[in-house]
Amino acid sequence: MELTLLGTGAPAGLPRLDCPCAVCARALGPEARAATSLLVDGTLLLDLTPGAAFAAARAGHSLAGVRQVLLTHPHEGPPVEVPAGLPQPARVPDGRELALLTGHRVRALAMDAPGTGYAVTGPDGMRLLYLPPGGAPAGLAGPVEPYDMVVADVMGRPDAVARLRAVGALGPATDVVAVHLDHEVAPGAELRRRLAAAGARAVPDGTTLAVGAYDEVPDVPRRTLVLGGARSGKSVEAERRLEAFPDVLYVATGGTRGGDTEWAARVAAHRERRPGSWQTTETCDLVPLLKEEGPPLLIDCLSLWLTDAMDAVDAWDDAEWASGGERALRARVQELAAAVRETRRTVVAVSNEVGSGIVPATASGRRYRDELGRLNAAFAAECEHVLLVVAGQALTLRG
Repeated sequence: MELTLLGTGAPAGLPRLDCPCAVCARALGPEARAATSLLVDGTLLLDLTPGAAFAAARAGHSLAGVRQVLLTHPHEGPPVEVPAGLPQPARVPDGRELALLTGHRVRALAMDAPGTGYAVTGPDGMRLLYLPPGGAPAGLAGPVEPYDMVVADVMGRPDAVARLRAVGALGPATDVVAVHLDHEVAPGAELRRRLAAAGARAVPDGTTLAVGAYDEVPDVPRRTLVLGGARSGKSVEAERRLEAFPDVLYVATGGTRGGDTEWAARVAAHRERRPGSWQTTETCDLVPLLKEEGPPLLIDCLSLWLTDAMDAVDAWDDAEWASGGERALRARVQELAAAVRETRRTVVAVSNEVGSGIVPATASGRRYRDELGRLNAAFAAECEHVLLVVAGQALTLRG
């Protein structure tokens, strides 16, 4: 089964003509995207958009052979003109299956937002799933046979990808292609980086793909360290990296700090951002978690883990530090780094980068700064991917 993406953008397209934002200003050439529309084997058109016939011609195809046009979501604005010779667009009721004379079978999936998803099985047995913008499958129950390709709103609804992974509909060999791309994410390297973290990719308008060709599926980094200063956006970046995965265990190393209202507000803000399917544990005992089998871990953050570890060895006392505290702390850091090296879990960890600013006024502050630098270096050495977040922008240091 062959799929041509006549458009890969949001319903309003990219760039938006009336939008002055930086993303729209940079969405030029191959980064410009028409509203998403898919042509399957030249016979099935999923979503009819303005200029579909010209888009097909630019991609080297014709709509003359289209025998069925299906819509996935309500279209705003003026009605789209149906090119001469095309059948009238229709929508298949949720749960119903449509058999085409070409040998394709199309089953309609219920969504949790207005719209319809379509599971298409080709004459060759390949399976494609196409989801509308802003929608995720409703009422999924596993196990489900993995699709060969999933085309979905990965940036707008990463939880849709998580739901598919949870029931087995999205396997390690599934090619995930992002569509309905809008101006929330900068085009180019930033978009590719964000999608790769979810195991997905984007292609330019007009690209033709063979469903079932898995050689370009991005490798999701198994261990990632996200560094950054205060309020840099490092925690948000770390959470984004796991939005497309179900059953994440969020490891909060800071505790509750009873009576500290400012800390309680910070904790509440973090909790509100997390998907409802994530679980939370408050602990600094990271090594056993890393040694266990289980879902992905999001550790936030290593700097608070270090505070706890330095408390445990009484590192703030110069005499204790000199008489064995330093050796004990280094041993704990080495134990943690070894656990990261050997873990089989997906891990995303957050840590502060504090060594580039003002020199602390106290000896204990300088000691903490130095040990955090050593901890970050030891942890980063065991990670495939290391990021530095500055002013909300993620810079790739490794991976």
